[in-house]
Amino acid sequence: MHKTQASQKGFNVFRYKEDRLPVLIILALTVVDFILYFSVNNALVLFMYYLVMIVPKGTICAWNHHHQHLFTFRNTLLNRGLEFAYALHTGVTTHLWRLHHVLGHHLNFLDQEKDESRWKRKDGKKMGVVEYTLNVALTAYPRGYSVGKKHPKQLRPFILNTVITFVIVGLLVWYNPVAGILLFVLPMITSLLFTAYVTYDHHSGLDTQNEFEASNNNLSPIYNILTGNLGYHTAHHHKQGVHWSKLPQLHETIQDKIPGHLYTKSSITNMVLGE
Repeated sequence: MHKTQASQKGFNVFRYKEDRLPVLIILALTVVDFILYFSVNNALVLFMYYLVMIVPKGTICAWNHHHQHLFTFRNTLLNRGLEFAYALHTGVTTHLWRLHHVLGHHLNFLDQEKDESRWKRKDGKKMGVVEYTLNVALTAYPRGYSVGKKHPKQLRPFILNTVITFVIVGLLVWYNPVAGILLFVLPMITSLLFTAYVTYDHHSGLDTQNEFEASNNNLSPIYNILTGNLGYHTAHHHKQGVHWSKLPQLHETIQDKIPGHLYTKSSITNMVLGE
């Protein structure tokens, strides 16, 4: 009886049981990275691994995003540890997306003068995908910090854990430069750019004050399995605190308000999944 209760208590460190498998896979990939770091000295092998993992690690960005909306664990230390793993895969440290995205973009996505992920230039014209990708990626940390000045309780863990993460990555590069760069530094940079790139499809060109007309939706089952239902984007913006596993049900309650032309296939879906 006591063992069963202890086992259940162990599982209860997760807020939602649906997070168990994604977290297990992501942490397993983290372990693989460190095994390669300490055991493989062949730069070509590590470079090929880096190339193969660009899309999988880019997909991890979606799960980091979900975590920043609703923390995965009930325990703060476990959340910080998971965020360190996320940072090594995605280039996004603790609370960066919580500031930039949750407290920034979600409040401002209908206002292109304030939106932290704005797709309009200052002259009001729509950015191209390359311009948008570079703009959002290169300003992610400064804009996150700017939002954080209004939310000091969120800013402190962002600064502290960003410093810790970058120091550790710096030590990894110092100890083993080739492996450190190919297994951690380059993936962090690439994934941040990847994140910005795939978000271009979410809102670009949708100039409206109606929240139900401001997001593109991708209902591809494969896409939503890989991204944790991020394709139900209108529902996600309608109630950003809803856990990713509940977004399809939420979508059903509002789908009559979403215009038909906002059901699309993202560029990453077309490119990688062929759908």
